[in-house]
Amino acid sequence: MKNPWVIIAVLTVVLFGGAYIYSSQVNEGTNEDYDSSINATALTESQIKGNPDSEVKLVEYSDFQCPACAQFYPVVKELLDKYGDQISFEYRHFPLIQNHPFAEPAARAAVAAGIQGKFYEYHDILFERQSQWSTALNPNRMFSEYATELGLDVNQFEKQMRSSDIRDKVKNDLQDGFAAGVTGTPSFYLNGEKLQLTTLGDLMLFTEQALGVNAGLEIDSEIEVDAGPGVTASPAALPEPEVKFGI
Repeated sequence: MKNPWVIIAVLTVVLFGGAYIYSSQVNEGTNEDYDSSINATALTESQIKGNPDSEVKLVEYSDFQCPACAQFYPVVKELLDKYGDQISFEYRHFPLIQNHPFAEPAARAAVAAGIQGKFYEYHDILFERQSQWSTALNPNRMFSEYATELGLDVNQFEKQMRSSDIRDKVKNDLQDGFAAGVTGTPSFYLNGEKLQLTTLGDLMLFTEQALGVNAGLEIDSEIEVDAGPGVTASPAALPEPEVKFGI
């Protein structure tokens, strides 16, 4: 007959070993290690570029999976390259999840990258490679690859991407957009006034007017001009204000 104490010892090891493995798996899916380090103000500040003290403030409500937003991306980039020291630019998330199922997780990925100081670097990748990740069955693997490419702590990135704080940040941006009267993406607000843009060049003109660069050129921000070739003038369908996020 086998020693009963040996059997008890083996069972104890198995039980505690199983408990440890289960505990590790549970902790893998939670975000306690990183949630405490997330500050709501820091999340917002990571999405502001240029001169935060400037009186000229440009805000964009955008969707990373939106084709029209991708068309405006190089215009915004050129604008910031040209006048980045003279304007304050803030990107806000407005994922149109009814038409763009990966827009919300893409937004969370960008916010997670922003915690590590790489929001706009990640923002640029998402727009430049929109055709790749937006057509994937599940883009999460690509999101992690982009994080690796930027030299981020991928484990931290993935956990924070799933955190409630980051989900709330995206949802708060969306609700702010509804409150501001956003009806499609991209939507731009210059010093609190919504711009009616139907050509790519309008954004540069309105911003330069605010800066006094084209002082002799009168532009009424309420006048809609004819849409030029290649511009998506009609926005995608909006989700209801009470949004249930996926992934």
